[in-house]
Amino acid sequence: MKKIYKILLGIVVFFFILLVSIPLLFQDKVMNLVKTTINNNVNAKVDFSDSSLSLLRNFPNASVQLSNLTVINNAPFEGDTLVYAKEVNLALKLTELFKASSEQLNIKSFTIDDALVNVLVDKKGNANYDIAKPSETEETKDEEPSTFGLSINSYAINNATIKYNDEQGKLNLELAELNHSGSGDFSQSNTELDTQTSTLVSFGMDGNSYAKNQKIELDAILGMDLTNMKFSFLKNEAKLNNLPLVFDGFVKVNEKNQEVDINFKTPSSDFKNFLGLIPEAYTKSIAGVSTTGNFSVNGKVNGIIDDNHIPKLDISMKSNNASFKYPDLPKSVQNINIDAQIKNTTGKTENTFVTINGLSFKVDQDTFSGKGNIYNLTTNPKVNASLKGVLNLANINKAYPIDLENELSGILKADLRTEFDMKALENNTLSRIKNNGKMEVSDFVFSSEDVVNPLHIKNTVVNFTPGTVSLTKFDATTGKSDLNATGTLKNLLGFLLSDKKLRGNFKLNSNNFYVSDFMQENPEAVENEDDSKKDTPTESLKIPAFLDCAVSANAKTVYYDNLTLKNVRGTLLLKDEKAILQNMNAGIFNGQIALNGEVNTQQKKPTFDMKLGIKSFDIAQSFTSLDLLQSISPIAGAMNGKLNSDIDLAGSLNDDFTPNLASVSGKALAELLTTSINPQKTKALSLLNDKLSFMDLSKLDLSDIKTHLSFKEGKVVVKPFDLKYNDIGITVGGSHGFDKTMNYNVTLNVPAKYLGNEAQGLLSKLSAKDQQNITVPITASIAGNMTNPSVKTDMSSSVSKLSQQLVQQQKDKLVNNAIGGLLGNKKKDSTSTTNKKEETVKKVTDVLGGLFGKKKKKQQKDTVK
Repeated sequence: MKKIYKILLGIVVFFFILLVSIPLLFQDKVMNLVKTTINNNVNAKVDFSDSSLSLLRNFPNASVQLSNLTVINNAPFEGDTLVYAKEVNLALKLTELFKASSEQLNIKSFTIDDALVNVLVDKKGNANYDIAKPSETEETKDEEPSTFGLSINSYAINNATIKYNDEQGKLNLELAELNHSGSGDFSQSNTELDTQTSTLVSFGMDGNSYAKNQKIELDAILGMDLTNMKFSFLKNEAKLNNLPLVFDGFVKVNEKNQEVDINFKTPSSDFKNFLGLIPEAYTKSIAGVSTTGNFSVNGKVNGIIDDNHIPKLDISMKSNNASFKYPDLPKSVQNINIDAQIKNTTGKTENTFVTINGLSFKVDQDTFSGKGNIYNLTTNPKVNASLKGVLNLANINKAYPIDLENELSGILKADLRTEFDMKALENNTLSRIKNNGKMEVSDFVFSSEDVVNPLHIKNTVVNFTPGTVSLTKFDATTGKSDLNATGTLKNLLGFLLSDKKLRGNFKLNSNNFYVSDFMQENPEAVENEDDSKKDTPTESLKIPAFLDCAVSANAKTVYYDNLTLKNVRGTLLLKDEKAILQNMNAGIFNGQIALNGEVNTQQKKPTFDMKLGIKSFDIAQSFTSLDLLQSISPIAGAMNGKLNSDIDLAGSLNDDFTPNLASVSGKALAELLTTSINPQKTKALSLLNDKLSFMDLSKLDLSDIKTHLSFKEGKVVVKPFDLKYNDIGITVGGSHGFDKTMNYNVTLNVPAKYLGNEAQGLLSKLSAKDQQNITVPITASIAGNMTNPSVKTDMSSSVSKLSQQLVQQQKDKLVNNAIGGLLGNKKKDSTSTTNKKEETVKKVTDVLGGLFGKKKKKQQKDTVK
């Protein structure tokens, strides 16, 4: 017995070793066989990054595992990935391992995990999924039989995503979180396939979204006639969100088309079926909801599907006198009536239409109703609809579980009718756009995290006429601001439905307008600014391209930060991603300002180009309050008086729409009126005042001074200008930067009498008249920066300059007089003339000798005596 036990144990060990070793021996062959088999049957490149073969995983079948499987298209979609799967598992019979690569490979089952399928159809109708190689001729088939076969009894697709993008049909379909499995015997020509499917469906057409993440579940048993390619729905149950549906019928795949004949309906008439149709995210749980009345869906889809036809449709939804109430909400929705149909009686896509014969409901005493229809859905949709009723907005989330951060309030009254077709909107054909009616909102309060203060709309009235929407009344407050507006909107439906620009003209009036009521800081954004910059590129605010509006504003008082503007009037144009200011005028700083220009957000970095007209500004107030003026003229903060100026500015804007000073360029003409200066308010002027002992800058007269400035790349250049201090002429010029650096030169023509005792000694040899006309140029340089300036003068060399000037002046004067006397006098008595000549020459000699220090020592001694 012990011997038999050893033999059996040896056999088990042998087979175990065999099961482990065979995959090692045959793995490369099997992997090459799988890869060759697939590539021989498709017009695409199929590859995988890793693979493994096991006889234990699905014993008695062999198991093949492929990792990172890709299917890459050839032309005309060359390089596009049709399929990616993280993992694919295939189950094969053991005998398949010993087949040659030319023999047919049969797969028993497979699973695909985490797959992405990207289906594309280009504008020419080419499809990237059409990768099967063309059918071969009879002769070829006889010579080279297919090397691929299916003998599947089960399969599963787990957590897949399928994207379908049809550029020709302008259609987008996405199946997300797709889980699908099936079991059956595909080796039989007639068999049953048991399937389970769940997915989230999103669908769009012509750039419009018609469904977003709609949940669909389907448990279906399909009867498969593989000989005739007919698939019948035997036992089926589906859910659209939570709406249950049962259906029967078949789909038959022919060589040139498909036949469809399917009937479906709700299994019961409970009104909960309607709530189940709405995505759960918007309804919460409907388990405890009490309902009355009925709701049913019945549909029939039958006909041919080919390039020119779709199945005929007859789908209806009906509800009569229904109601519902959520157990934790105080109010109910009653008198719900629904009568809607989707039909196509010809099989032509353009003949599909939707009819809503009636839709109405009641909350408390407020009733709301509507009806309409849409024809020509796929060509030129034509809409005819009406809406009428009263609704207390405060009752909405008291009857229906909508998550609102802030409660709604206010009364909505509407009586609207519209009729149009899409091409009329696109071409702005007003004769085919018929809007009529009125909408009124009163006591409405709107608030959200995007606005600083709740918006209280006391009353607003909107009238609808063909082609125009008129805002006849808008009376609102927010924070401390009041707003009153009227105006018109043109092409509203074209904007909403057809990607057209929104055109309008408005008048906005306000008694008190606080800009802070419309702006707020985000502390979290400031705290996380550094982190966000690392991870996410910032994007500047853009003026919407769809706006083409003009706003005429009139505000008695506007408060912005620390500024108060009076009687603000002007026009704001919003067009082509620009904000254009026209004739904007306001009273500020005891003067007036006029603005014209634009802010342009067409490029990634917004820019501005403005012209400012300043009249009678109070210099002290304006230069203390405005950073831009401080940057243009830093020392103006030390001045008192009035200013006139014309300023042209251009540059780029930061993300918060403040000027980027380093980019600012432009020019300015400034005129000072009745202005005085306090040098102690500016360190540079205070130092200069200390250096010039003969001047008191506080007594400087700056009246009627005009100067030209230019600025570019963060630097302001001041063109030299002249001013006077008593009998001292002054010329000032230079430059400074927005970074507070500066480099200025001040040239003073100072009368010599102000230069001290030493200068007075030099002047004593001149006549009183000559003394008054002698001036000495003194230069002062101001450099460094505003907070730590450096002031230097050449006062120490002024006496030397005066001495040189006097020497040169006396030389020129005396020489000229002497020569004129010698050559210009008439002849007189020779003795007298000779004596006068000798006397003149002696004087000239004495003066020149005194100036140049060339008198004889004896003469110097005599002079001292």
